[in-house]
Amino acid sequence: MTTRFTLNGQEVEVQATEETPLLYVLRGEMGLNGAKYGCGLGQCGSCTVMVDGEAVLSCMAPLLTIAGRDVVTVEGLGTLEEPGPVQRAFIAEQAAQCGYCIPGMIMRTQAILTANPQAEEDEIRQALEFNLCRCGTHMRILRAIRRARDEMQAATPEGAT
Repeated sequence: MTTRFTLNGQEVEVQATEETPLLYVLRGEMGLNGAKYGCGLGQCGSCTVMVDGEAVLSCMAPLLTIAGRDVVTVEGLGTLEEPGPVQRAFIAEQAAQCGYCIPGMIMRTQAILTANPQAEEDEIRQALEFNLCRCGTHMRILRAIRRARDEMQAATPEGAT
C-alpha cells in the first residue's frame, strides 16, 4: 500500500502495509533515527513525534492513521548548526544523560508549548507523564522546558498568539 503524508515539511510517499507502525517507517524507510524504539507498547514515550501538532507515540500509530497528515520528528525542529528553541534549551540545561528519551521529551515539549505557550508547571508535568527517563534527569528536563517556554514567549511579539 502507498501512503502519502508530509514529513518535516516535505511530501513523502512510502510503500508499506497500513498496519506498519509509523516508527518503523521513520527509522527504516526514511532513515530518521531520532524517534527511538523503547518499549513498542506506547508506555515509554521515546518514540514520540508530532502529528498535526499533537504528540503521538509513533510505535502505536499505524500508517493507516497517518495518511495525508503532517508529521514532525525531532530532526524537523532544527539542525546541528541551528537547533530549534526547545533543542537549544535542552542543550543549555544539559538535560540529556544517556539521551535515549530526549527526542521524545523534546517532541512532547514542542507539542505542549505549541498548544499552550504559557504552560504552567503542573500542565507540563502532567503532559510529560507519558515519557520516561531512567537516568533521572527530570529536574534538568523541567528546567529546559521552562527555558524553552520563556525563550519562545520572548520571541513572540506582544499580543500575538
